[in-house]
Amino acid sequence: MRKIKIGTRGSKLALWQAYHVAELLKNSDLESEIVIIDTKGDQVLDVSISKIGSKGVFTQELEDQLLDGRIDLAVHSAKDMQSILPEGFEIIAFTEREKENDVILSHQPEMDLTDGSKPLLLGTSSTRRVATLRHFYPHIKTVEVRGNLQTRIRKMDEGLCDGLLLAYAGVHRMGYDAQIVQELSLEEFTPAVGQGSVAVEVASNMDSALKIKLTEALNHTETALKLRAERAYLRVLEGGCSIPVFALGHLRENRLKLCGGIVSLDGKQRISLEVEGSKEDPEALGKQLAKEVFDAGGKEILDQIKSTLNK
Repeated sequence: MRKIKIGTRGSKLALWQAYHVAELLKNSDLESEIVIIDTKGDQVLDVSISKIGSKGVFTQELEDQLLDGRIDLAVHSAKDMQSILPEGFEIIAFTEREKENDVILSHQPEMDLTDGSKPLLLGTSSTRRVATLRHFYPHIKTVEVRGNLQTRIRKMDEGLCDGLLLAYAGVHRMGYDAQIVQELSLEEFTPAVGQGSVAVEVASNMDSALKIKLTEALNHTETALKLRAERAYLRVLEGGCSIPVFALGHLRENRLKLCGGIVSLDGKQRISLEVEGSKEDPEALGKQLAKEVFDAGGKEILDQIKSTLNK
């Protein structure tokens, strides 16, 4: 059988993900090779993601190569995947999820979010994290920091900020655990949909036998159930990278619990709810949560966010 061509962005973290997928394929006796592709999100670093446009910022170029057959599968951070894929594409696998928490990276080990007596400047490119900080810790200031993890750490070292607000998964995979000064609670900093997992995307017209073989090699069933619920929630809210929505699935035996919500850009309004149901229909649970969030005032918050971002 020919080698499976894995398309990926070129950052160290993206390459970690691609080699992780290659290793899973190898465990199923499938050979692969890695193809590095530059995306718009990698090229434009001086503009916030919400200004570039959140749809396909990190995926468009990979999808172009899936479509014309230059690569067989594309590897993404699941949290970077838009809620509705363009026609002709599908996600066939989610890898086993890493710990989902957000963390603060800093050279100041005594840093404490709750201490309002000391000025604190945190770097992040996430509207969800900024809005969450504004809600729970309004005394903390933020600065836009983009680029790969190593670039962000360099900017912090150069004095741009006191610390970085990041996903534990990326920090851990890159070996920066020693610089973590605080792990944030999942209740306050409920993560972005898909945070901690790797998504594997293919063209829908891929040979069905190969598609099945790849899914069996790469998909982690429990993670996929959680993410199917989270992504169904995101689809209803039409959330992209620039919309501060959040959701996290929890699986216990045959029951699936989904916690999620939305926070206004200024942090003043935050809705967080949870629903529970059978794991047999995770999409239905995601839609149920979205309806309850909308009914609780989430629709007005979402409309306001979209209005502000479109100005």
